[in-house]
Amino acid sequence: MLAVGGHMLSDLQPQMIRAATGLAGGVGGTHLEICGALSGGVLVIGALYGRASIDQSDSQALSLSKRYRERFVSLFNETQCGRLREKVQAPGGMGSCAVLVERAAGALLELVVEDDIGEG
Repeated sequence: MLAVGGHMLSDLQPQMIRAATGLAGGVGGTHLEICGALSGGVLVIGALYGRASIDQSDSQALSLSKRYRERFVSLFNETQCGRLREKVQAPGGMGSCAVLVERAAGALLELVVEDDIGEG
């Protein structure tokens, strides 16, 4: 959320950052669930394109979230935090989750730019 949200959301509220905190480390630091870089990216997509009421369409946010997940999987072959950490820390791996977050943020930025160009 911080990696991309601060760049893409002109009004990133502290409450939004706090709300995303529990997603870090595969939900609560357990490393058992979805990677925080993926879930944080989906939150950014929702903040940019999500609906504010049931009367609005959620199709763009859902489509982009699905595409972001697909890109994430194509980059890392996995979405689960613990397994990603094993790959990152393995000999010859990225060495740090910060590198994974950077790559995931880049993929999210590319996706949003592509979508904006396609919509324009």
